[in-house]
Amino acid sequence: MAIDGTWNLSINTPMGAQASTVTLKADGGQLSGQQEGAGGGQAIENGSVNGQNVSWTVDIVNPMPMTLEFNGTVSGNEIAGSVKLGAFGDSTFSGQRA
Repeated sequence: MAIDGTWNLSINTPMGAQASTVTLKADGGQLSGQQEGAGGGQAIENGSVNGQNVSWTVDIVNPMPMTLEFNGTVSGNEIAGSVKLGAFGDSTFSGQRA
């Protein structure tokens, strides 16, 4: 599927752009994988795929504990969308296939 693979993401946060790498694998409408950033790696949860639309959550502990909620669209080797930053509200992310 178009989403399978490793993606280099840039997440816009109140602390500036944060780099992250996510490896995603689709199985029907389910999405699984691992996301790695400055605070280490975590398995993604609640992953889903619907055509080119994807969503997942990841719990982070650095710089503070929160759940990030990603909703994006894959277009070729690019991915982009919105991310809910816990209590910090909504922002955006974008990325390229690694």
